[in-house]
Amino acid sequence: MTTADTATDQGSALEGLKVLELGQLIAGPFATKLFGEFGADVIKIEPPVTGDPLRRWRIVEDGTSLWWHVQTRNKRSLSLDLRSSEGQAIVRRLVAEADIVVENFRPGTLEKWGLGWASLSALNPALIMVRISGYGQTGPYRDRPGFGVIGEAMGGLRHLTGHPGERSVRVGVSLGDSLSALYGVIGALLALQERHRSGRGQYIDIALYESVFAMMESLIPEYDGAGVIREPGGSALPGITPSNAYPCRDGSQVLIAGNGDSIYRRLMYTIERNDLAEDPALAHNDGRSRHAERIDTAITDWTRQHSRDHVLAVLETAGVPSGFPYTARDIVEDPHYQARQMIETITTETGRRLRVPGVMPKLSRTPGRIGGGGPRLGQHTRAVLDELGIDADTQRALFERGILHESAAEEGS
Repeated sequence: MTTADTATDQGSALEGLKVLELGQLIAGPFATKLFGEFGADVIKIEPPVTGDPLRRWRIVEDGTSLWWHVQTRNKRSLSLDLRSSEGQAIVRRLVAEADIVVENFRPGTLEKWGLGWASLSALNPALIMVRISGYGQTGPYRDRPGFGVIGEAMGGLRHLTGHPGERSVRVGVSLGDSLSALYGVIGALLALQERHRSGRGQYIDIALYESVFAMMESLIPEYDGAGVIREPGGSALPGITPSNAYPCRDGSQVLIAGNGDSIYRRLMYTIERNDLAEDPALAHNDGRSRHAERIDTAITDWTRQHSRDHVLAVLETAGVPSGFPYTARDIVEDPHYQARQMIETITTETGRRLRVPGVMPKLSRTPGRIGGGGPRLGQHTRAVLDELGIDADTQRALFERGILHESAAEEGS
């Protein structure tokens, strides 16, 4: 039985949940993507004509970003002008029936349009609202614009990336946005659980920098308790030894995490460094960390003699965690990714067959699903308005004034 069959038989985990997305680009839409993958009805509000800027980000094919078909799958696109009073009135009608609203505008923007928390919760007291912004809804920085990379910097991550003494480097994806989206979803699900008891909604205040900061492990207690300001460690994990990238004979590299005490001994015996395996000073991580350079040199001396495939095969047999930096090609061709359905093939609105990431997390009875690629701009505008009971004449007038929009493909159908 396939994942899709199981989902059909058992229903979806969030079936019946109505989610309204008032965001764009990454953080808010990433959160609603997760809701949509598990069966929520997600209505995405996009501005007329231009739509979400993500439609034109990175590699664009047939006028649409390939990224779009991951970020916006399982959503319905309603294109309306949020700055107009008529558009705001439609949003209020949607909110009255919604369970969750997700937004990632700068604080105060929705309030300016009469769509802030106070107004919407008065309209729907059971409403849950996820608010994602650079610095949060309160505090002296609340009005500053903030993107994920700025949150990564303020959250402490950017200082630790790269090599000591060199310019800091960013993680190659929008990690701050994605982490904030995950915390937003967690917050919404917590609020849903509490709503079963109280019947009342609440809002979740997510700051990009705080989502990154929450992942920074021992950063603060080490500073406060020991006066240590953690510095970048390059390819190593400072204080955890051995855990590094090591060069191989064929010019590639392997990642070896031999930092568990018993794993470390197996690793040293495997590379025929019995002296390091049996040295009492290196029996535990604190001792090994004081001799990290010595241990890394011994491992490097061994890896340089062999190809990457040989190193990985030997370490797998020895039970030592190891791997290598995967490219997109490595991921797509990997049998384990395929076996766990983490690479799926969809058909976009233009008929394009496209491989995309599978759904996470994996639920045993009600797994998530992918219904297809991202929608055309305004593809579901008329359907959503029909569901709200807005008559055809009113719709026609709003289309003529540019307050509503639908894609050319929809208009010709």
